[in-house]
Amino acid sequence: MIRRTKPHVVVLSNRPLFDSIFTQNLQNRLSDSFLWTRLPSRRVTPATRHKLASVEALITTWDSPVFGEELVGWAPQLRIIAHCGGEVKARFARRLFDRLTITNAAAPMARPVAELAVAFLLYAARNLDSYRTSLKNSSNRIYRKLHLQGTPYESLLDQPVGMIGFGRIGRAVADLLHPFGTRLIVHDPYVTADVVRDYPVQLASLQEVLRTSHLLLLTAALTDETRGMLNGKALASLPRGAWVINVARGGLVDLPALTREVLLGHLRCALDVTDPFEPLPLRHPLRRCSGALITPHIGAAFVSVRNQIAEIVLADLERFFRGEPVENRVSTRMLDRMT
Repeated sequence: MIRRTKPHVVVLSNRPLFDSIFTQNLQNRLSDSFLWTRLPSRRVTPATRHKLASVEALITTWDSPVFGEELVGWAPQLRIIAHCGGEVKARFARRLFDRLTITNAAAPMARPVAELAVAFLLYAARNLDSYRTSLKNSSNRIYRKLHLQGTPYESLLDQPVGMIGFGRIGRAVADLLHPFGTRLIVHDPYVTADVVRDYPVQLASLQEVLRTSHLLLLTAALTDETRGMLNGKALASLPRGAWVINVARGGLVDLPALTREVLLGHLRCALDVTDPFEPLPLRHPLRRCSGALITPHIGAAFVSVRNQIAEIVLADLERFFRGEPVENRVSTRMLDRMT
């Protein structure tokens, strides 16, 4: 049967965010295939509910409302939600994943986030934080010391790196680190030896990774199992002077415990994500202290990445309304391993 009208789509995003994700060409493509409306509210308002009454598809972003099961009653014709981004578990009630087709678009973010992880690893391995601090002093003593004594082996080349999580981002990190000869000591209970066969990876227990990692990289999803896994006890297991590098989710780390360890000089950290505060409060000590490198969630912030996300979202919507299988559906079974 040939459909005579375009499907009705509601985009839940403010204008600046929407324009950063959907170029004009992509907006034109959206118009070619769909009748669409954009609503800016970050919460469900009466206007939102009125629009949902006739909607067949939703496009959501990281600024869209969180929806419970009541969405089905508000939007009786809704069939698909296409999310611009990777995180869907916290945005939609679990039962919605069985009742609707819900897709995400995580793939374009993996390599940029992995690149930032490698940048942090290089900064940490080459001890740049220490040298940067030395050169803030009114002294050239560090030049003389290095001239006469050299340095210990401060390098990522052929060195081990501890990693927690070996999903999409972890594997992208492994690919980027290949030329460095880096050996990855990985804890991920969901990964088998077959999965890591083509990578320079040694699977290990969490305790072994913590005990041996002078460079510890977090690339795990945030789940009930992993939330707060780097608590005070776990952090105390790390070698003195170790770096904790987090490009995944802030909730993996007990931030007050990590802050104490960094301020005491026991550990150092490089964080692109923080929890429960993001952004960190202006007076938070990690924003200023030596031994802490904080970036404002820049991992996959490129506009070009956002445009790739929009391409994936549009392609899945077009497939769905042509009666074809979508490529990025998130099933209920997948949720337990996802952020």
